[in-house]
Amino acid sequence: MSEKEYDLLVFGATSFTGKLVVEYLNENYSDLKWAVAARNQEKIDAVTAELSCDVPAILLDSTKMEDIEKALSLTNLILTTVGPYQIYGNDILMMCAKYGVDYVDLCGEPGWMFEMQKHLATAKESGARIVHSCGFDSIPSDLGVMLLQKIAKERFGKPVEQVKCRVRSMKGEFSGGTAASLRATLGKLKTNPDFFNVLIDPFCLCEGFKGPEQVRDNKPYHDEITNEWVAPFFMAAINTKNVHRSNTMMGHPYGENFLYDEMFSCGPGEAGKKKAELISAYNPLLGDNVPKPGEGPSKESRDSGSYDILFTGVDDGEIKINVSVKGEGDPGYSSTSKMIAESALCLLFDCPELAGGIYTTAPAMGQKLLDRLEEKHVMFFAEE
Repeated sequence: MSEKEYDLLVFGATSFTGKLVVEYLNENYSDLKWAVAARNQEKIDAVTAELSCDVPAILLDSTKMEDIEKALSLTNLILTTVGPYQIYGNDILMMCAKYGVDYVDLCGEPGWMFEMQKHLATAKESGARIVHSCGFDSIPSDLGVMLLQKIAKERFGKPVEQVKCRVRSMKGEFSGGTAASLRATLGKLKTNPDFFNVLIDPFCLCEGFKGPEQVRDNKPYHDEITNEWVAPFFMAAINTKNVHRSNTMMGHPYGENFLYDEMFSCGPGEAGKKKAELISAYNPLLGDNVPKPGEGPSKESRDSGSYDILFTGVDDGEIKINVSVKGEGDPGYSSTSKMIAESALCLLFDCPELAGGIYTTAPAMGQKLLDRLEEKHVMFFAEE
Protein backbone atom coordinates (compact mmCIF):
# COMPACT_ATOMS: atom_id res chain seq x y z
CA MET A 1 0.00 0.00 0.00
CA SER A 2 1.38 3.41 -0.97
CA GLU A 3 2.15 5.97 1.69
CA LYS A 4 -0.62 8.52 1.35
CA GLU A 5 -2.22 10.76 3.89
CA TYR A 6 -5.34 8.64 4.19
CA ASP A 7 -6.11 4.95 3.91
CA LEU A 8 -9.71 5.68 3.06
CA LEU A 9 -11.84 8.56 1.82
CA VAL A 10 -15.64 8.42 2.22
CA PHE A 11 -17.18 10.35 -0.69
CA GLY A 12 -20.83 11.23 -0.21
CA ALA A 13 -20.46 11.70 3.53
CA THR A 14 -23.47 14.03 3.62
CA SER A 15 -25.79 11.59 1.83
CA PHE A 16 -28.10 9.44 3.93
CA THR A 17 -26.16 6.22 3.44
CA GLY A 18 -22.81 8.00 3.43
CA LYS A 19 -23.57 9.48 6.81
CA LEU A 20 -24.26 5.99 8.17
CA VAL A 21 -20.88 4.84 6.81
CA VAL A 22 -19.19 7.76 8.58
CA GLU A 23 -21.00 6.94 11.81
CA TYR A 24 -19.98 3.27 11.60
CA LEU A 25 -16.32 3.97 10.91
CA ASN A 26 -16.18 6.67 13.58
CA GLU A 27 -17.60 4.32 16.23
CA ASN A 28 -15.61 1.21 15.30
CA TYR A 29 -12.23 2.19 13.81
CA SER A 30 -10.47 4.81 15.91
CA ASP A 31 -7.02 3.92 14.52
CA LEU A 32 -7.99 4.28 10.87
CA LYS A 33 -6.44 7.08 8.80
CA TRP A 34 -9.45 8.38 6.94
CA ALA A 35 -11.29 11.48 5.77
CA VAL A 36 -14.71 12.49 4.52
CA ALA A 37 -15.61 14.22 1.29
CA ALA A 38 -18.62 15.94 -0.25
CA ARG A 39 -19.22 19.01 -2.36
CA ASN A 40 -20.77 21.25 0.31
CA GLN A 41 -18.63 22.38 3.26
CA GLU A 42 -21.55 23.43 5.45
CA LYS A 43 -23.18 20.03 5.10
CA ILE A 44 -19.89 18.28 5.84
CA ASP A 45 -19.45 20.38 8.98
CA ALA A 46 -23.00 19.59 10.09
CA VAL A 47 -22.47 15.82 9.68
CA THR A 48 -19.12 15.71 11.49
CA ALA A 49 -20.48 17.88 14.31
CA GLU A 50 -23.61 15.76 14.73
CA LEU A 51 -21.58 12.53 14.83
CA SER A 52 -18.72 14.01 16.92
CA CYS A 53 -16.44 12.85 14.12
CA ASP A 54 -13.07 14.56 14.24
CA VAL A 55 -11.60 13.62 10.87
CA PRO A 56 -10.37 15.78 7.97
CA ALA A 57 -12.87 16.93 5.37
CA ILE A 58 -12.25 17.45 1.67
CA LEU A 59 -14.39 19.34 -0.82
CA LEU A 60 -15.03 17.07 -3.78
CA ASP A 61 -17.33 17.77 -6.70
CA SER A 62 -17.44 14.73 -8.99
CA THR A 63 -17.92 17.03 -12.02
CA LYS A 64 -14.63 18.85 -11.39
CA MET A 65 -11.53 17.00 -12.52
CA GLU A 66 -9.21 19.10 -10.36
CA ASP A 67 -11.22 18.10 -7.26
CA ILE A 68 -10.99 14.43 -8.18
CA GLU A 69 -7.24 14.53 -8.84
CA LYS A 70 -6.56 16.31 -5.54
CA ALA A 71 -8.70 13.85 -3.56
CA LEU A 72 -7.14 10.78 -5.16
CA SER A 73 -3.63 12.11 -4.48
CA LEU A 74 -4.43 11.94 -0.76
CA THR A 75 -5.98 8.48 -0.38
CA ASN A 76 -5.33 4.80 -1.07
CA LEU A 77 -9.03 4.01 -1.51
CA ILE A 78 -12.21 5.93 -2.24
CA LEU A 79 -15.52 4.62 -0.91
CA THR A 80 -18.34 6.30 -2.81
CA THR A 81 -22.03 6.31 -1.99
CA VAL A 82 -22.77 9.03 -4.57
CA GLY A 83 -25.24 7.74 -7.12
CA PRO A 84 -26.66 7.38 -9.63
CA TYR A 85 -23.18 6.29 -10.61
CA GLN A 86 -24.01 6.65 -14.30
CA ILE A 87 -24.39 10.38 -13.58
CA TYR A 88 -21.85 11.06 -10.83
CA GLY A 89 -19.39 8.17 -11.02
CA ASN A 90 -17.80 8.21 -14.47
CA ASP A 91 -14.81 10.46 -13.88
CA ILE A 92 -14.04 9.19 -10.39
CA LEU A 93 -13.85 5.58 -11.53
CA MET A 94 -11.84 6.52 -14.61
CA MET A 95 -9.30 8.45 -12.53
CA CYS A 96 -9.04 5.68 -9.92
CA ALA A 97 -8.20 3.29 -12.74
CA LYS A 98 -5.65 5.73 -14.14
CA TYR A 99 -3.86 6.51 -10.87
CA GLY A 100 -4.01 3.10 -9.19
CA VAL A 101 -6.41 4.12 -6.42
CA ASP A 102 -8.66 1.41 -4.96
CA TYR A 103 -12.41 1.93 -5.19
CA VAL A 104 -15.64 0.49 -3.76
CA ASP A 105 -19.23 1.49 -4.47
CA LEU A 106 -22.86 0.47 -3.94
CA CYS A 107 -23.65 0.27 -7.62
CA GLY A 108 -26.79 -1.54 -8.70
CA GLU A 109 -26.62 -0.20 -12.26
CA PRO A 110 -25.55 -3.07 -14.55
CA GLY A 111 -25.61 -0.91 -17.65
CA TRP A 112 -23.10 1.50 -16.17
CA MET A 113 -20.95 -1.32 -14.85
CA PHE A 114 -20.92 -2.78 -18.36
CA GLU A 115 -19.75 0.55 -19.77
CA MET A 116 -17.07 0.96 -17.09
CA GLN A 117 -15.37 -2.24 -18.23
CA LYS A 118 -13.69 -0.03 -20.83
CA HIS A 119 -11.33 0.93 -17.98
CA LEU A 120 -10.42 -2.68 -17.18
CA ALA A 121 -7.05 -2.70 -18.96
CA THR A 122 -6.10 0.62 -17.35
CA ALA A 123 -6.97 -0.67 -13.87
CA LYS A 124 -4.94 -3.83 -14.43
CA GLU A 125 -1.95 -1.77 -15.52
CA SER A 126 -2.13 0.77 -12.67
CA GLY A 127 -2.99 -1.78 -9.97
CA ALA A 128 -6.32 -0.16 -9.06
CA ARG A 129 -8.72 -2.67 -7.50
CA ILE A 130 -12.22 -1.50 -8.40
CA VAL A 131 -15.03 -3.41 -6.69
CA HIS A 132 -18.67 -2.77 -7.53
CA SER A 133 -21.86 -3.61 -5.63
CA CYS A 134 -20.53 -3.76 -2.06
CA GLY A 135 -23.93 -3.49 -0.37
CA PHE A 136 -27.18 -5.43 -0.16
CA ASP A 137 -26.80 -5.63 -3.87
CA SER A 138 -24.94 -7.84 -4.24
CA ILE A 139 -22.95 -9.19 -1.27
CA PRO A 140 -25.58 -11.61 0.13
CA SER A 141 -26.10 -13.14 -3.33
CA ASP A 142 -22.46 -13.19 -4.36
CA LEU A 143 -21.07 -14.66 -1.15
CA GLY A 144 -24.11 -16.88 -0.50
CA VAL A 145 -23.64 -18.68 -3.84
CA MET A 146 -19.87 -18.83 -3.29
CA LEU A 147 -20.31 -20.56 0.07
CA LEU A 148 -22.94 -23.00 -1.22
CA GLN A 149 -20.76 -24.07 -4.12
CA LYS A 150 -17.75 -24.42 -1.83
CA ILE A 151 -19.75 -26.84 0.33
CA ALA A 152 -20.95 -28.69 -2.79
CA LYS A 153 -17.43 -29.24 -4.08
CA GLU A 154 -16.22 -30.43 -0.68
CA ARG A 155 -19.15 -32.83 -0.35
CA PHE A 156 -19.72 -34.04 -3.91
CA GLY A 157 -16.47 -33.20 -5.66
CA LYS A 158 -18.25 -30.83 -8.05
CA PRO A 159 -20.52 -27.79 -7.99
CA VAL A 160 -24.29 -28.08 -8.18
CA GLU A 161 -25.69 -27.20 -11.57
CA GLN A 162 -28.30 -24.75 -10.28
CA VAL A 163 -28.79 -22.40 -7.34
CA LYS A 164 -32.16 -20.93 -6.46
CA CYS A 165 -32.07 -17.78 -4.32
CA ARG A 166 -35.28 -17.32 -2.34
CA VAL A 167 -35.91 -14.23 -0.25
CA ARG A 168 -37.82 -15.62 2.73
CA SER A 169 -38.25 -12.33 4.57
CA MET A 170 -37.05 -8.77 4.26
CA LYS A 171 -38.02 -5.89 6.48
CA GLY A 172 -36.78 -2.47 5.51
CA GLU A 173 -36.91 0.33 3.02
CA PHE A 174 -34.86 1.08 -0.07
CA SER A 175 -32.92 4.26 -0.45
CA GLY A 176 -33.79 7.24 -2.56
CA GLY A 177 -30.44 6.75 -4.26
CA THR A 178 -31.43 3.25 -5.40
CA ALA A 179 -34.70 4.57 -6.80
CA ALA A 180 -32.88 7.44 -8.51
CA SER A 181 -30.51 4.96 -10.14
CA LEU A 182 -33.46 3.04 -11.57
CA ARG A 183 -35.00 6.26 -12.92
CA ALA A 184 -31.68 7.23 -14.52
CA THR A 185 -31.47 3.82 -16.19
CA LEU A 186 -35.03 4.10 -17.51
CA GLY A 187 -34.21 7.57 -18.78
CA LYS A 188 -31.20 6.27 -20.67
CA LEU A 189 -33.35 3.61 -22.31
CA LYS A 190 -35.47 6.37 -23.86
CA THR A 191 -32.44 7.91 -25.56
CA ASN A 192 -30.64 4.64 -26.31
CA PRO A 193 -33.09 1.76 -26.91
CA ASP A 194 -30.21 -0.62 -27.75
CA PHE A 195 -29.21 -0.35 -24.10
CA PHE A 196 -32.12 -2.70 -23.36
CA ASN A 197 -30.18 -5.61 -24.86
CA VAL A 198 -27.46 -5.09 -22.26
CA LEU A 199 -29.89 -4.91 -19.36
CA ILE A 200 -31.73 -8.14 -20.23
CA ASP A 201 -28.55 -10.15 -20.81
CA PRO A 202 -27.68 -12.13 -17.63
CA PHE A 203 -24.09 -12.40 -18.91
CA CYS A 204 -23.58 -8.75 -19.89
CA LEU A 205 -20.82 -8.34 -17.29
CA CYS A 206 -19.00 -11.54 -18.25
CA GLU A 207 -16.59 -9.99 -20.78
CA GLY A 208 -17.89 -11.95 -23.76
CA PHE A 209 -18.78 -15.25 -22.10
CA LYS A 210 -22.31 -16.48 -22.77
CA GLY A 211 -23.83 -19.24 -20.66
CA PRO A 212 -27.11 -21.13 -21.02
CA GLU A 213 -30.57 -19.61 -21.06
CA GLN A 214 -31.54 -18.81 -17.48
CA VAL A 215 -34.72 -19.56 -15.54
CA ARG A 216 -37.40 -16.93 -16.08
CA ASP A 217 -37.73 -14.53 -13.15
CA ASN A 218 -40.19 -11.90 -14.34
CA LYS A 219 -43.48 -13.61 -13.42
CA PRO A 220 -44.86 -15.52 -10.42
CA TYR A 221 -44.97 -19.30 -10.75
CA HIS A 222 -45.14 -22.48 -8.73
CA ASP A 223 -41.67 -23.96 -8.24
CA GLU A 224 -42.07 -27.73 -8.41
CA ILE A 225 -38.65 -28.40 -6.88
CA THR A 226 -39.13 -26.29 -3.76
CA ASN A 227 -42.93 -26.81 -3.75
CA GLU A 228 -43.83 -23.16 -3.31
CA TRP A 229 -45.06 -20.13 -5.17
CA VAL A 230 -42.42 -17.54 -5.98
CA ALA A 231 -42.59 -13.92 -7.17
CA PRO A 232 -40.10 -11.63 -8.93
CA PHE A 233 -37.46 -10.06 -6.68
CA PHE A 234 -36.71 -6.49 -7.77
CA MET A 235 -32.97 -6.71 -6.99
CA ALA A 236 -32.50 -9.83 -9.14
CA ALA A 237 -31.67 -7.80 -12.25
CA ILE A 238 -28.33 -6.72 -10.77
CA ASN A 239 -27.62 -9.61 -8.37
CA THR A 240 -27.85 -12.35 -10.98
CA LYS A 241 -25.48 -10.49 -13.30
CA ASN A 242 -22.94 -10.05 -10.52
CA VAL A 243 -23.10 -13.74 -9.60
CA HIS A 244 -22.48 -14.75 -13.21
CA ARG A 245 -19.60 -12.25 -13.46
CA SER A 246 -18.05 -13.72 -10.32
CA ASN A 247 -18.33 -17.21 -11.77
CA THR A 248 -16.63 -16.03 -14.97
CA MET A 249 -13.88 -14.09 -13.19
CA MET A 250 -12.98 -17.05 -10.98
CA GLY A 251 -12.70 -19.45 -13.93
CA HIS A 252 -16.21 -20.93 -13.71
CA PRO A 253 -15.97 -22.84 -10.41
CA TYR A 254 -19.80 -23.08 -10.57
CA GLY A 255 -19.61 -24.58 -14.08
CA GLU A 256 -20.06 -23.03 -17.51
CA ASN A 257 -23.70 -24.21 -17.63
CA PHE A 258 -24.58 -22.76 -14.23
CA LEU A 259 -28.19 -21.69 -13.66
CA TYR A 260 -29.08 -19.00 -11.12
CA ASP A 261 -32.24 -17.08 -10.32
CA GLU A 262 -33.65 -14.97 -7.49
CA MET A 263 -37.28 -14.79 -6.37
CA PHE A 264 -39.39 -14.01 -3.34
CA SER A 265 -40.52 -17.13 -1.47
CA CYS A 266 -44.30 -16.93 -1.05
CA GLY A 267 -45.27 -20.34 0.33
CA PRO A 268 -47.37 -23.26 -0.97
CA GLY A 269 -51.00 -23.54 -1.95
CA GLU A 270 -53.59 -20.93 -2.76
CA ALA A 271 -52.29 -18.55 -0.10
CA GLY A 272 -48.83 -18.70 -1.66
CA LYS A 273 -50.25 -18.01 -5.09
CA LYS A 274 -52.16 -14.94 -3.87
CA LYS A 275 -49.07 -13.60 -2.11
CA ALA A 276 -46.94 -14.12 -5.23
CA GLU A 277 -49.46 -12.30 -7.40
CA LEU A 278 -49.65 -9.43 -4.92
CA ILE A 279 -45.87 -9.02 -4.73
CA SER A 280 -45.45 -9.18 -8.50
CA ALA A 281 -47.87 -6.27 -8.94
CA TYR A 282 -45.77 -3.89 -6.81
CA ASN A 283 -42.30 -2.39 -7.27
CA PRO A 284 -41.06 -0.51 -4.17
CA LEU A 285 -38.54 1.44 -6.27
CA LEU A 286 -41.23 3.15 -8.34
CA GLY A 287 -44.12 5.39 -7.34
CA ASP A 288 -44.82 8.60 -5.48
CA ASN A 289 -43.82 7.37 -2.02
CA VAL A 290 -40.21 6.47 -2.84
CA PRO A 291 -37.78 8.58 -0.78
CA LYS A 292 -35.71 11.16 -2.60
CA PRO A 293 -31.89 10.92 -2.60
CA GLY A 294 -30.68 12.00 0.82
CA GLU A 295 -33.84 10.85 2.58
CA GLY A 296 -34.30 7.69 4.60
CA PRO A 297 -36.06 6.01 7.53
CA SER A 298 -35.63 6.80 11.21
CA LYS A 299 -33.02 5.05 13.35
CA GLU A 300 -35.78 3.08 15.06
CA SER A 301 -37.06 1.88 11.70
CA ARG A 302 -33.56 1.04 10.46
CA ASP A 303 -32.69 -0.90 13.61
CA SER A 304 -35.89 -2.96 13.39
CA GLY A 305 -35.10 -4.17 9.88
CA SER A 306 -33.81 -7.61 8.90
CA TYR A 307 -33.43 -10.06 6.03
CA ASP A 308 -33.41 -13.83 5.60
CA ILE A 309 -32.37 -15.31 2.26
CA LEU A 310 -32.16 -18.99 1.36
CA PHE A 311 -29.88 -20.40 -1.35
CA THR A 312 -30.91 -23.84 -2.56
CA GLY A 313 -28.46 -25.97 -4.52
CA VAL A 314 -30.10 -28.30 -7.04
CA ASP A 315 -28.70 -31.20 -9.09
CA ASP A 316 -30.74 -33.51 -11.32
CA GLY A 317 -33.92 -31.86 -10.12
CA GLU A 318 -33.21 -32.62 -6.45
CA ILE A 319 -32.29 -30.29 -3.59
CA LYS A 320 -28.76 -31.08 -2.39
CA ILE A 321 -27.76 -28.14 -0.14
CA ASN A 322 -29.39 -25.18 1.57
CA VAL A 323 -27.44 -22.14 2.77
CA SER A 324 -28.98 -19.15 4.52
CA VAL A 325 -27.80 -15.55 4.68
CA LYS A 326 -29.32 -13.49 7.48
CA GLY A 327 -28.74 -10.01 8.79
CA GLU A 328 -30.15 -7.55 11.29
CA GLY A 329 -30.89 -3.96 10.40
CA ASP A 330 -32.55 -2.36 7.40
CA PRO A 331 -30.92 -4.07 4.38
CA GLY A 332 -30.83 -0.91 2.25
CA TYR A 333 -29.41 1.37 4.92
CA SER A 334 -28.03 0.00 8.19
CA SER A 335 -26.72 -3.27 6.82
CA THR A 336 -25.55 -1.84 3.51
CA SER A 337 -23.53 0.94 5.17
CA LYS A 338 -21.69 -1.66 7.26
CA MET A 339 -21.16 -3.93 4.24
CA ILE A 340 -19.46 -1.27 2.15
CA ALA A 341 -17.33 -0.07 5.07
CA GLU A 342 -16.10 -3.58 5.79
CA SER A 343 -15.57 -4.23 2.08
CA ALA A 344 -13.32 -1.19 1.87
CA LEU A 345 -11.30 -2.28 4.90
CA CYS A 346 -11.07 -5.86 3.66
CA LEU A 347 -9.76 -4.68 0.29
CA LEU A 348 -7.25 -2.36 1.95
CA PHE A 349 -5.87 -4.58 4.68
CA ASP A 350 -6.77 -8.21 3.93
CA CYS A 351 -6.07 -8.49 0.19
CA PRO A 352 -2.54 -7.25 -0.52
CA GLU A 353 -2.06 -9.92 -3.18
CA LEU A 354 -5.09 -8.90 -5.28
CA ALA A 355 -4.06 -7.54 -8.67
CA GLY A 356 -5.58 -4.52 -10.33
CA GLY A 357 -8.86 -4.95 -12.16
CA ILE A 358 -12.63 -4.43 -12.01
CA TYR A 359 -14.26 -6.92 -9.69
CA THR A 360 -17.33 -8.17 -7.92
CA THR A 361 -16.94 -9.03 -4.24
CA ALA A 362 -16.49 -12.82 -4.47
CA PRO A 363 -13.43 -12.87 -6.77
CA ALA A 364 -11.97 -9.78 -5.10
CA MET A 365 -12.31 -10.71 -1.43
CA GLY A 366 -14.30 -13.93 -1.17
CA GLN A 367 -13.91 -15.85 2.07
CA LYS A 368 -11.93 -13.02 3.66
CA LEU A 369 -14.91 -10.70 3.32
CA LEU A 370 -17.38 -13.37 4.44
CA ASP A 371 -15.33 -13.99 7.58
CA ARG A 372 -15.02 -10.27 8.28
CA LEU A 373 -18.76 -9.67 7.91
CA GLU A 374 -19.53 -12.47 10.35
CA GLU A 375 -16.85 -11.39 12.80
CA LYS A 376 -18.27 -7.86 12.84
CA HIS A 377 -21.84 -9.22 13.20
CA VAL A 378 -22.98 -7.59 9.97
CA MET A 379 -24.50 -10.76 8.52
CA PHE A 380 -24.35 -14.51 9.00
CA PHE A 381 -23.95 -17.44 6.60
CA ALA A 382 -24.98 -20.98 7.55
CA GLU A 383 -25.88 -24.33 6.05
CA GLU A 384 -29.42 -25.45 6.86
